[in-house]
Amino acid sequence: MNKEDTYKVEDIKILKGLEGVRARPAMYIGSTGIEGLHHLVYEVVDNSVDEALAGFCNKIEVYLHKDGSCTVSDNGRGIPIGIHPEDPEGRTALEIVLTELHAGGKFESKAYKVSGGLHGVGLSVVNALSEELEVEVKREGKVVRQKYCRGIPESCPKFVGQTTLTGTTIRFKPDPEIFEVTEFSREILAERFKELAYLNKGLKIILIDERDGYYEEFIKEGGIVSFVEDLNKGKKTLHPKPIYIAGEKDRIIVEIAIQYNEGFSEEILTFVNNINTREGGTHLVGFKSALTRTINTYALQNGLLKEGKESLSGEDVREGIVAVISVKIPEPQFEGQTKMKLGNSEVKGIVETIVNEKLSRWLEENPNYARKIVEKAKEAARAREAAKKAKELTRRKGILEDTALPGKLADCTEKDPSQAELFIVEGDSAGGSAKQARDRRTQAVLPLRGKILNVEKARIDKMLTSEEIKTLITAIGGGIGKENFEMENIRYHKIILMTDADVDGAHIRTLLLTFFYRQMLPLIEKGWLFIAQPPLYRIKRGKWEKYIQTEEEMNEFLMDIAVDEVTLIVQTDVETKKKFLRLLFDYGKVLVDFERKGFAPSYIEQMLRIPEEQSRISELKDFILIKNIFEKLQSIQEIKEDKNYVIQIKNEVVKTSSLWELYTKIMDAVKKGVTIQRYKGLGEMNPEQLWETTMDPEKRTLLKVTIEDAQKANEIFTILMGDDVEPRKEFIVKHALEAKNLDI
Repeated sequence: MNKEDTYKVEDIKILKGLEGVRARPAMYIGSTGIEGLHHLVYEVVDNSVDEALAGFCNKIEVYLHKDGSCTVSDNGRGIPIGIHPEDPEGRTALEIVLTELHAGGKFESKAYKVSGGLHGVGLSVVNALSEELEVEVKREGKVVRQKYCRGIPESCPKFVGQTTLTGTTIRFKPDPEIFEVTEFSREILAERFKELAYLNKGLKIILIDERDGYYEEFIKEGGIVSFVEDLNKGKKTLHPKPIYIAGEKDRIIVEIAIQYNEGFSEEILTFVNNINTREGGTHLVGFKSALTRTINTYALQNGLLKEGKESLSGEDVREGIVAVISVKIPEPQFEGQTKMKLGNSEVKGIVETIVNEKLSRWLEENPNYARKIVEKAKEAARAREAAKKAKELTRRKGILEDTALPGKLADCTEKDPSQAELFIVEGDSAGGSAKQARDRRTQAVLPLRGKILNVEKARIDKMLTSEEIKTLITAIGGGIGKENFEMENIRYHKIILMTDADVDGAHIRTLLLTFFYRQMLPLIEKGWLFIAQPPLYRIKRGKWEKYIQTEEEMNEFLMDIAVDEVTLIVQTDVETKKKFLRLLFDYGKVLVDFERKGFAPSYIEQMLRIPEEQSRISELKDFILIKNIFEKLQSIQEIKEDKNYVIQIKNEVVKTSSLWELYTKIMDAVKKGVTIQRYKGLGEMNPEQLWETTMDPEKRTLLKVTIEDAQKANEIFTILMGDDVEPRKEFIVKHALEAKNLDI
């Protein structure tokens, strides 16, 4: 090839406007997966929250529409709608904000003292990555609208009415050409809105999901104090009310809430201008430094420590702490595009000064609680010393070679950790199958006997007396704990939990996840912890067989059979038949759930036909959902004959006034001639089946364990594994009827 022909002037691509965003979306929103999708909502909401921070907005409404779009509406000042004096094209400020990457009111501090958002590129990025976007602004007595398609304006901003209100409403639909997933998760958004409500005292955020009628308001008048109280729910605290610290210096506002509990883990959440700085930064460094110094100083001055002989480390004084740190900074400097770490050096000293002063005062004014905090830290120091003696257990050298390990680790021959994976298996039976099934070159197997220690209720010194825990630590390498974890010593870059699909398996998996979450968090953050997905079912039909992993996949399989065997009374296309069957299957599944909750399907059907009676059960979870499905089914004329539904299953004509009866008849028919085996345990599979379905890298499905929301993860672990029985009882009562596939 001629070298001169390989790299010419015309090879240099100039990306104009928002083309660069569409070409490299991950640079701006982190990913094109589920995280990036929800980042779009956060960016629009963050602009509304900035209006709240500036004192001009107290309500934000978020709608999830049935067509996959999302609307965010606020009662702030509204984006300026006049012609921008410096724009050579004579565009409005509104259009510039929505089409130019580095345009907005946040590059100077006149309009906003502090703000979040993506380096000032938020709305334009959302616009670029949306199939459609419509903005409506109420400002200066006018209502103005403008529409965009993939970042390109379809028209100029149009005056559509008059108003006395102010605010901005943006409706956007994520572009399927960009995103792998385009369906919003209400749960993910609800957690973020709850977080924002804590961080912005008095701000009301309303989430409305039109897909099923869900409505929830988020407003936290207690601010971050309520945040800490909720994080500590279910835990026994050392002092009844959180310590609240607030101060301002050099236009930097610092708010901190602290409350200790009797547990052994620490949980510190940090925020800058409402952005969760998951990797910490200078505000966290300043807090930790001040906390250690202040508690040591108080303990020495009050005779709780012997001067020159005793001192408390940072790890000691943070045992059992739950804290939320929120700082508001005019010009934050973040390390990395996704804003995980604060870099402003001046913040460290400001946080230290405020914490030293305010925490010292609280300790002096509350000597009884101060003594409890110091005593807990001293106990932690004693446990740390005891744990040092067992630290060699966290090293592979000498241990694997010289000691017969409990659990009988079957190691792999591969020494490169990036190519090696460890299966942690429940019980000897499954362990035996896994050892026979595995690829010995790259796959190690560690069977565990019984349920491991609940580390939520144990300090490190007790933990290291557990044989199963010692086996885990030694086999994995790298140590335990936040301070001493050494990623370079990890022996496997894929650690896979492989437990049974029954109640015991779920319990063991929860105990293991608790251990990894509390003691090996960097593994989860690195993306090296996985959950195996063994099949739930083996289906046999004649000589043909198939493994099915989920209930959803099972329903799809049965529906495929139904498409072949069901005929509608009016000959129609296959798509109409599929639409009917899908709706009927959804209808049947919801009625099955109602039946498990004690409501007869016939009773629910009766309520669906009598609108004036529906108020009696309209508050039942899923009633709005099934009503929506029922109405869609009613609109399909191809199944109706007078007041009855009529279909043909194989050669049998079924005529009934009940959709439930229709569903059960179809289910009975499609299951004829099909053998369905449900696996309760891995031990029920022979090694060949286990390899083919669960361990073969070419065919298996693994679920990566991620921490999208540390607060939610912590809350669930505390409820399920903590000391307080009452929250666990409430959780079980609340969710008992949602449980499926129980082996009882």
